[in-house]
Amino acid sequence: MTTNQILLLLLIGFLAGILSGMVGIGGGILLVPALVYFFGFSQHKAQGTTLFLFVLPVGILGAMNYYKSGNIDLKTALIICSTFVFGSFFGSKITLGLDQATVKKIFGFIILLVSLKMITDK
Repeated sequence: MTTNQILLLLLIGFLAGILSGMVGIGGGILLVPALVYFFGFSQHKAQGTTLFLFVLPVGILGAMNYYKSGNIDLKTALIICSTFVFGSFFGSKITLGLDQATVKKIFGFIILLVSLKMITDK
């Protein structure tokens, strides 16, 4: 793994943490597409690696299934975890200062952008 790839993974983890803290999303909505589009992961490997981030306590059984089938990249997941936690902290701090209507608009816009990308992608 190159230094640039590690830095990109750290940035993705931080941004996903911010989104998670702001609007309760981050895993499926940011991490999975980022791993697929920026790192060439298969959908299964991206989902398995992302699920590993949430292993304790939420996704342990699902992550075990992905791990057994070879669809978790442990190194990538651990690198993302290292900044996701801080991003989540800062994202929640930002959002607590915003009104509910603004947070709903941010959430909807992010989902719209990702869904449009997935619908129009080959």
